[in-house]
Amino acid sequence: MVVRLLLFYYFRSLNHVVMFYVLMVLGILSVLVGLVGAIIPGIAGPPFSYAGLLIVSFLDGVEHSVCFLVVMGVIGAIAFLLDYFVPIWGTKKFGGTKQGMWGSTIGLVAGLLLTTFFNFAFVAILAGPFFGAYIGERIAKTPNKQAWKAAAGSLVGFLIGTSVKLVYAIVCIVYVVRDLILLI
Repeated sequence: MVVRLLLFYYFRSLNHVVMFYVLMVLGILSVLVGLVGAIIPGIAGPPFSYAGLLIVSFLDGVEHSVCFLVVMGVIGAIAFLLDYFVPIWGTKKFGGTKQGMWGSTIGLVAGLLLTTFFNFAFVAILAGPFFGAYIGERIAKTPNKQAWKAAAGSLVGFLIGTSVKLVYAIVCIVYVVRDLILLI
């Protein structure tokens, strides 16, 4: 009977330790995927960053208030949504048309495809939307100078959206790393 009780408590604590490490690894992986997603379009960076923060908050010894988690979730949702609307705003603000916005999107996809075949990922991700917006504007018969201006707006919008996601990902990483250091 005593041996049975000792085994029960041993395995119960072993499961607790295993779950601790599983949550810790999942939290770290989530914020790292969030960081990658902040830079590479097509990966939802802010939701992954927030998921990592949320997962780590379930660890024993980590204390985040519900208010903090809600605020970080709302900020993450705003960063996620801004990523879709800021490039459109940038293109419109600089005088772009719907064809320019579609060209920017197609150029982004083309840039992502180029990154899989060549080793100049960041350049392709930046150049894709820029030249895509320019080509879209030229298809819409926009004058050359105005097409370049719309392409610049697309690039500015893309950079602003990426910057917001990157800052959010870094803030989440800082909180996760701080929490894990305090647990050690």
